[in-house]
Amino acid sequence: MADAAAPNAAASAAAAIDRALAAATPADVAAGRRSPEALAAAIADAAPRLARGQALVEAERCLYCWDAPCQQACPTGIDVPGFIRRIADDNLRGAARTILSANPFGGTCARACPTEVLCEQVCVRNLQQGKPVEIGRLQRYATDAVMSRPVTALFSRAAATGRRIAVVGAGPAGLTCAFELARRGHEVVVHDLRDLPGGLNEYGLATYKMAGDFAQAEAAWLLGIGGIGWQPGWELETAAQLAELRASFDAVYLAVGLAGTHRLGIDGESLHGVHDAVAFIATLRQAKTPEALARLAVGRRVVVIGGGMTAVDVAVQSRLLGAERVDIVYRRGPEKMGASAAEREWAQKNGVTIHFGLAPLAIDGHGGHASAVRFLPHPGGGDAVRFEADQVFKAIGQKLDESVLASSGLTLLDGRVVTDANGHTGVPHLYAGGDCRAGGRDLTVEAVEDGKRAAAAIHQELLP
Repeated sequence: MADAAAPNAAASAAAAIDRALAAATPADVAAGRRSPEALAAAIADAAPRLARGQALVEAERCLYCWDAPCQQACPTGIDVPGFIRRIADDNLRGAARTILSANPFGGTCARACPTEVLCEQVCVRNLQQGKPVEIGRLQRYATDAVMSRPVTALFSRAAATGRRIAVVGAGPAGLTCAFELARRGHEVVVHDLRDLPGGLNEYGLATYKMAGDFAQAEAAWLLGIGGIGWQPGWELETAAQLAELRASFDAVYLAVGLAGTHRLGIDGESLHGVHDAVAFIATLRQAKTPEALARLAVGRRVVVIGGGMTAVDVAVQSRLLGAERVDIVYRRGPEKMGASAAEREWAQKNGVTIHFGLAPLAIDGHGGHASAVRFLPHPGGGDAVRFEADQVFKAIGQKLDESVLASSGLTLLDGRVVTDANGHTGVPHLYAGGDCRAGGRDLTVEAVEDGKRAAAAIHQELLP
């Protein structure tokens, strides 16, 4: 019996030592770790717009493939060779119209879309030269060129149809649907909880990806088409609200995103210093000046739990705010990581260390504040690995608040709304798309395509 008890006793002693070490280290979370001047440089545009000469040289690398694998790889089907040829001809208006006709959020997607695993991954220049045409940067070059002109210089509204559609959610899916419906002559009212339109474009992407308040400039540009009303501060909380929308409008499009966040389900999750990564990014994004950013507190040692692009965004931004050590810890291997190889490389270039094969076990605390995170090797188990942390960010994905939707007659699968390919839910005149729709990859570009398809289907249903 003594021999059998010995390992348990040793483990208990080791755990007690870990707790004592955690308790001996007070949290170090502070504002002003970097000056406003340093922050201004740190959060500047990660990939500035190409100069004209650079764009023309890059455009000439395109082979204008007749079967265009890049176009096939784009969820919105942008005619990539077509817009690049127009750039080569110095026809930026034509290039932008080609892009924005397929993807109204072409500007955001040029900045935040993982082109390295979509259009650029299949570029034939990878085989010939080992480097794809920089499609994303060329797309930004073209779309940025028209943002100073009104949207009506490129697109016009059809004659009024007298039909009214409610859109719930002002992210890429919702605003795309609203824009496409308005172009067809319908009246649209967009409802959203937030004060500003844009959804995750405004509240969920890293500042260095959306520098210069681009999300708001883009949203304002699109809303300039006319016929789109804006209802902020509106939250879908009851089935009765949804029923009222359906009674008041000819159709309803739900683009509510994934407002909830998953829990780790481990001890210490409620300690101070443990944050949802998306909420922290939203706070960062609303600090519009370097001075405001300098007032945000960040830990000296930060641990990010998760493996997607949100994990990378919050990790890099923590470093840019002045954290001395930032670790991303992911329970699977790199091949399963949601963040692409390019995103991981970006994180490492900014001083972030990435660890694989470690599952969170517990968060230790001192005085009610997080002080360390313990992980177990996964799969297979083994001795726990401990990372000291003043701040812990959970970036393990978001979830849908199912209660309202389930009681409204919608079918849910794995916590998301089931629809057909055009977003129809099976409930008359009720459509859904974006991250809340089952089957997607939670990419902005796929949300845009959802909004496009739903707008076309709604138009066809209302005006057959």
